[in-house]
Amino acid sequence: MRELRELETKHPELITPDSPTQRVGAAPLAAFSQIRHEVPMLSLDNVFDEESFLAFNKRVQDRLKNNEKVTWCCELKLDGLAVSILYENGVLVSAATRGDGTTGEDITSNVRTIRAIPLKLHGENIPARLEVRGEVFLAQAGFEKINEDARRTGGKVFANPRNAAAGSLRQLDPRITAKRPLTFFCYGVGVLEGGELPDTHLGRLLQFKKWGLPVSDRVTLCESAEEVLAFYHKVEEDRPTLGFDIDGVVIKVNSLAQQEQLGFVARARAGR
Repeated sequence: MRELRELETKHPELITPDSPTQRVGAAPLAAFSQIRHEVPMLSLDNVFDEESFLAFNKRVQDRLKNNEKVTWCCELKLDGLAVSILYENGVLVSAATRGDGTTGEDITSNVRTIRAIPLKLHGENIPARLEVRGEVFLAQAGFEKINEDARRTGGKVFANPRNAAAGSLRQLDPRITAKRPLTFFCYGVGVLEGGELPDTHLGRLLQFKKWGLPVSDRVTLCESAEEVLAFYHKVEEDRPTLGFDIDGVVIKVNSLAQQEQLGFVARARAGR
């Protein structure tokens, strides 16, 4: 690594976005620049109990033509920071926070230090441009370690893992971010150009996994509203032992064709 860093210092034209040296963190920034999302990062509708979900399920069924069967892709709603990561020809070229949904902060240098996020995708049929969306978060053990170090050194102690993740990701000095045990799960797509993806939400997540992107092993396909509710209750039961904070579950219509037909009503968040 030292020899590679020395070579890149002498010949900066040789530095590539997926170089191992990019994991260490670049020089500090004076301020974050802005990135406009090519596809807006929208928020989710909330449903908080079984009755609300069943009403949501009925709205979905009523909007679909020909009494089409609906299957649901259910995921954990991680309590972290939503980010957008753009890959061009499989190489990570930029990353941004959600911001106001239209414009976010450029956190490319910081995201490159997160070891769970591949600097380069691997495999076949990778699109020319692929924007991956997901959540950066801290596991409970990582959060406790950060606060333990802060108490020992007189640094800032964070109130909860979400604040710690946000504070770590929005450091102007990427070298500080590199020392924080941030991790990441992807959950969706923004821009897609020069390639194809499967026609179901679960299929897309499984394809991401093949390319080296981290996906939660709790993602579950449910065939009915009853199975969705069973998934939700199981997650609530397991919540104390997950090892990281969640904000409920996210419920999405699995078929992309049905999502297009339904519009924004195709997904919701259930939880506290």
